[in-house]
Amino acid sequence: MLAAMLEAGAVKEQVELSVDITPTGLAVDAVESATRVAEECVIGQVRDGNVAVMVLPVLASGRCFVGDIH
Repeated sequence: MLAAMLEAGAVKEQVELSVDITPTGLAVDAVESATRVAEECVIGQVRDGNVAVMVLPVLASGRCFVGDIH
């Protein structure tokens, strides 16, 4: 996910990534990444081999994700 975001022009320090392993060591159902573009977030998700991309507003925190940033 990070490589795809960087290839699309994102700045590495601004890319937010979801975890890919649960606290118990299992693979997650979906992996997400996001980066700010002006006042919006470009968010990508991979689930079951399918890719979805959406544009959503930036959160009040100035970030795209709620919770831990990886």
